[in-house]
Formats: sequence, C-alpha cells, structure tokens
Amino acid sequence: MKYGFFPGCVLEGASKEDYLATVAVAKKLGIEIQELDGWTCCGASHVQDIDPLLTLSTNARNIALAEKEGLDILTVCNTCTLMLREAKKELDDHEVTRQKVNNILGEAGMNYKGTSEVTHFLWVLIREYGLDNLKAKVVRPLTGLRVAEYYGCHILRPEEEMGFEDMQIPTSLADLITALGATPIDFSRKLDCCGFHAVYPAHDSVMQMTGSINADAQKEGADCVVTPCPLCQMQLDMFQKEAKATVPMNGDMPIIHMSQLIGLALGCTPAEMGMTDRHLASTASLNRFL
Repeated sequence: MKYGFFPGCVLEGASKEDYLATVAVAKKLGIEIQELDGWTCCGASHVQDIDPLLTLSTNARNIALAEKEGLDILTVCNTCTLMLREAKKELDDHEVTRQKVNNILGEAGMNYKGTSEVTHFLWVLIREYGLDNLKAKVVRPLTGLRVAEYYGCHILRPEEEMGFEDMQIPTSLADLITALGATPIDFSRKLDCCGFHAVYPAHDSVMQMTGSINADAQKEGADCVVTPCPLCQMQLDMFQKEAKATVPMNGDMPIIHMSQLIGLALGCTPAEMGMTDRHLASTASLNRFL
C-alpha cells in the first residue's frame, strides 16, 4: 500500500507530533507514505471566501502532484481532506471550471486529470488496511483505557462530499478504538465543532464550545479524548486551560491524535510521538495503561 502523503501546514509546524506519530505508525503497519514534493496549503477553509478560483487552482495543483506520481492522496487533517475533496468534486463535475483551472496550471507545466482519489488515514485503516489486520499488529492492547471518540466537523460534513459514513451516527472511531483494545466512550459532544476556525472572531463563544467538549468527556468517564484531526486536537489541548475559566473541570483532559493512540498500541513510546513535550494538557495519566 502506497499513498501520496499530504501533511498540510499544521503537521509541518504546530502539530509536528502528529507527523511523527503518523510516520511511525505507517512504518509499523507497512503502509508506504511518500510526502508530495512541493505541496502547498489547502487554504484552511477561509481563502475560498476571498478568491474561490485561487483556492480551487491551488488544490487542483496539490492533487496533480499526486497524479504525477500515480498515487492517491492521504491526509491526516479533517480540514485538508474536506478542502481537497471539495476541489476534486468541483473539478470532476464541471468541465468548464476544470478547463479554466487547467489553463492556470498550464502556466506552470501542470495539468489536473482527476485520476487520484483523496482519502483520510482513518478511512484507509478501516476500508483499505482493515481493522482485523490492525488488531493483529497490536503488541500492547490498551485494556482499560476509556477513550472519548471525537470526530469534529469536517471529516463527516457535508456528507455528500465526505461520504465515508453516516454523519449523524458515525462508528469509525469507535471501531478503531475497540481494535486497539481500548473502550470507546460515545460521549454527547463527539460531533460538536471544536471552534478552531472561529477562535479569534468569536473567542468567548469558542471557549464555551471547547470547554464543554473537554468537560463533558471528563464527566462521562473518559481517560482521554482522541480525534483524527490535528486542528481539533490543537484547539482542545491548547485552549483547555483558558476554557476552564468558562466551563470548569478537574485537572487536565489528555487530548491525543488518532495516530498517537494507534502508536501506543503498536509499541511506540509517548516520547517518540511527542506526547511528553508537545502537549499542553498533560498526557502522563495515560502511562498507567502502557
């Protein structure tokens, strides 16, 4: 199995720990991920409001990089997945738009064909790799660990563009958590927005959103929250202390990347996946399960 890896901006910087964990997990599973040479930011859901054609052309170029290598694109960011899949759908469905974009790409000697699919690491593990195969690779079952499954917005909605599972009754994270030997916690806010994209213009409202997710996960007995999105992880982790002033909770709620959870079950150490020095909310409470 080989994919063109699109890490996106956040894995290159603020969520470097997710990059480390994803690379480590892929290696242990025998999944080859080749980082796309020359990838650029997907636009992170804002640029299209200013210049839709620029955003579409940028993501057409990203997809064309994978097409050049004959590979499908794999991401680990919900928002990157959404932006790339939205671009692909627009280009595949509208010939006039595709031609307009290809005229732009042609100035750089590139061309969008529509031959590469865009997928998320979570989807690959379930649909392509298979949870039975993943379970067979587990060397350290996470027995007793109660994990709140947090999807966030962009990996589920809009359903017609993401299309992997029911956006109101998703099961992918619960199935993955179970395969690792842990216990999934189907907590009430698993589909809520974390507020990442609105934290500056609507700070107070976002602190209520962020704080409620963390506090409710704690109230419902979770030992940690796991998410397949680095933006969600960053929001729930980075703003956790501040959000406690709006929605009080006791102590820290560890917020970990999906790849980190998998890595723990596959025998990776917390340190090699950045859990000991890159998280603001301590993850030390999870060590008793290892």
